[in-house]
Amino acid sequence: MALLKKDTTYVSEYTSFMSQFLQQNPEVAQGQIEGRNLLWDKQIDREFQQRAKDASVPQKPYVYQPD
Repeated sequence: MALLKKDTTYVSEYTSFMSQFLQQNPEVAQGQIEGRNLLWDKQIDREFQQRAKDASVPQKPYVYQPD
């Protein structure tokens, strides 16, 4: 059985389209970075997280059970 060589020169139609599109529209890449910063890259307030954890009340095992 012969080992197959991997074709490293192949570029999919989608990859070539996106490369060409991003070269023609560099503002799109900047918009992607700004969108990521807006939604995902946030500062974490660890003191607030700890206060919220300390203030939480443990849930009963069966919440519908009358006291």
